[in-house]
Amino acid sequence: MVDEFIDVTITSLEMLSRPTRPTARAPSLSQPVMILRAMHPTLSFYRYLYNTIGQDWLWYERRQMSDQDLFEIIDDEKVFVNVLFYGGVPAGFAEIDTRKMLNSEVAYLGLLPEFIGRRLGRYLVDWAVDAAWDQEPDRVWIHTCDLDHPAALPTYQKAGFTPFQQETITIANPRLLPFFSKPEIVASTPPAESEPDPGPDHK
Repeated sequence: MVDEFIDVTITSLEMLSRPTRPTARAPSLSQPVMILRAMHPTLSFYRYLYNTIGQDWLWYERRQMSDQDLFEIIDDEKVFVNVLFYGGVPAGFAEIDTRKMLNSEVAYLGLLPEFIGRRLGRYLVDWAVDAAWDQEPDRVWIHTCDLDHPAALPTYQKAGFTPFQQETITIANPRLLPFFSKPEIVASTPPAESEPDPGPDHK
């Protein structure tokens, strides 16, 4: 029997200065890798990315939003929806929210299931950090939780984030919501040169 409510531990992390490492570079893979900002993304495309990436990590908040409420967020000029492409195919996204003055939040970040394990996760994290600092904030922050991929928290820390808050909250179990029926996804086999990828940031 599935519990009606579940406890979730959320860890918030921040970065107060830009990393001194070189700018993030795409890994050398069999197909070209690039990241482009989706200018005025359509609701259907955004929901495809959000729902597919967030399926295993129980992303639920934006699934419940009305089209109008969601559109007002993703069409805001201070919200950057950046799509990762692998061989011309959408492979993930990183959403950067700069609506709060002097703060850049990496609000959502993750890969589609077929692209986990292809050395794209750490690149996407580093790229998102660089893009967030390009907005010249006082700090960049992100949060994750224990429903996320187990590599997420250590990957964010390796990228330069430091935890500043942790809290446990109780939420209605998203698994009981009708829109969490499991889709049939057949993932292709990752290349041999794979490494653990962080899962998406949970919301």
